[in-house]
Amino acid sequence: MIDVNLPCDVLHPNPSPGYADLAGRGRIRPTAQGRKLQVRTLSPMDGTACHAACRGPVPPMSVREAPPRAAPTAPTTPTNQRLAPLLFVGLMLGLLLAELDQTMFSTALPTIAGELGGVDRMLWVTTAYVLTGTVVMPVYGKLGDLLGRKPLFITALSVFVAGCVLGGLAPDMTWLIVARAVQGLGGGGLLILVQAIIADVIPARERAAAMSVVGAVFALSAMLGPVLGGWLTDGLGWRWAFWINLPLGAAAIATGAAYLPSAGGRVRPVRIDVAGIVAMAVAVTAIVLVASWGGVAYRWGSPVIVSISVIAVLASAAFIAAERQAADPIIPLALFRNRTFTAATIAGLVMAVGMFGAIAYFPTYLQMVNGLGATGAGLVMLTLIAGLAVTSAGSAQIVRRTGQYVWLPVLGCALVAVALALLSTLTVETELWVIGSYLFLLGAGIGCALEILVLIVQNACPASQMGTATAAYSFFREIGVALGSAMVGTIFTSRLLTFLADRVPRGAAAQLDPYALTPAQVVQYPDALKVPIVSSYNDALTPVFWCLMPLVLVSMAGLWLIKSVPLAATEPGSP
Repeated sequence: MIDVNLPCDVLHPNPSPGYADLAGRGRIRPTAQGRKLQVRTLSPMDGTACHAACRGPVPPMSVREAPPRAAPTAPTTPTNQRLAPLLFVGLMLGLLLAELDQTMFSTALPTIAGELGGVDRMLWVTTAYVLTGTVVMPVYGKLGDLLGRKPLFITALSVFVAGCVLGGLAPDMTWLIVARAVQGLGGGGLLILVQAIIADVIPARERAAAMSVVGAVFALSAMLGPVLGGWLTDGLGWRWAFWINLPLGAAAIATGAAYLPSAGGRVRPVRIDVAGIVAMAVAVTAIVLVASWGGVAYRWGSPVIVSISVIAVLASAAFIAAERQAADPIIPLALFRNRTFTAATIAGLVMAVGMFGAIAYFPTYLQMVNGLGATGAGLVMLTLIAGLAVTSAGSAQIVRRTGQYVWLPVLGCALVAVALALLSTLTVETELWVIGSYLFLLGAGIGCALEILVLIVQNACPASQMGTATAAYSFFREIGVALGSAMVGTIFTSRLLTFLADRVPRGAAAQLDPYALTPAQVVQYPDALKVPIVSSYNDALTPVFWCLMPLVLVSMAGLWLIKSVPLAATEPGSP
């Protein structure tokens, strides 16, 4: 028996069920099994002879069976096109804008609140962006699958730029919070659409290189944002954190309009999952508020936090019920029956908790403990970017040349766990080069794992659900980011307050506001006050890294459930 594989639907509708004479080349018995034609022969034969038995035309033939192609149900961005360099730059600009705005205002908030007069609502400036951005992620992912990516990408950028204009003109804190919410409506879409567009136009084997750049943008913005926000606030003014986005946003819109391929095919009627969107919005709002307010604005056991937690649970249950009934669910529950998708999503969420929890407070640690300025701390943090860049590029080459990828995030989790264990041993005497080497190792682990997980999710799902699957993964990862930052912040703050109360001399403690400490102030304190503050910061944060390590190990264990599926070497639809 030999197998002849037909890449297109060319089998004759009524193939001869019996034996057919093939001009002295033997006798064959064709059997149709989907797209495969099994041929029993007495002597070698070519494709022409084979198809003579089926009395059908001779199609192109291959020796490897192509997987069945799903019927095109959604006009996603056309495949089989190269990603134009200028388009890639535009996509990265859009992604950088969205990510920077999540982190840039952390250092500018005290100045903004003082100028606009809304210290009591200061936390909402950050929360509004994270909240709306997280809520709209699955919506953009689903609509991108149904309507195509190009119009949504341009719409998301336009909404984001509109939010920047509103923020730059804000006369009071309420206006500013609304502007940040509008920015989030656009920024959340950019995070999803960029990754989905890359998946549309780059085959899986080649995609890892582009996704490594995406990972670098994520990490760079996490560390560059606070530094850039502080620099703009001290120099040009905090409103320039909005104005600087206008020319960059316009450039991204222009490149997207010029180079992003339009959706092809007919757009089928869209049935909006209203119940699912509403339930999801309530659930995400409650989860983000608990993560943002718990231990900061309110005690964890306070009635406010408990009530919001109950709402989060009830809304989550309502969301699951709505998705079971929806014709076009925002997050199809069927995705979670795919063990590869589920394992990768859980791993991404847990790793985001550990990774972003570690990154969020380390620049402050470097400034407080090592006496560095914002620029110096940023330069030390660049060692993490270097590690991420090295392993991201290396991982991309491994995936492109071998098609093997499952072991890379496992290795990444192992490296992150080792790095967290090493970071937990830091003391006030640790040399900067040692800290830099630990951060390099942390970045190396992140580079091996984070964006490869996106590739795994995309490869495990059909093309018609590419945006939906990417959005679902990113949605849960963003929740992990919020939970990680909240968890680390709560543990760090409570430990810091305890240590300061025990170690700072009583006379000085009465004049010291632990919530208002800045690196510039600590440097000027006498040693009798500076030493206990520095040691308190070190001892409050470093054990948190050890607490994060088990989470990463759990993530690594879950990755063994991922099923290795061969990566496509060409775009879907390529000849």
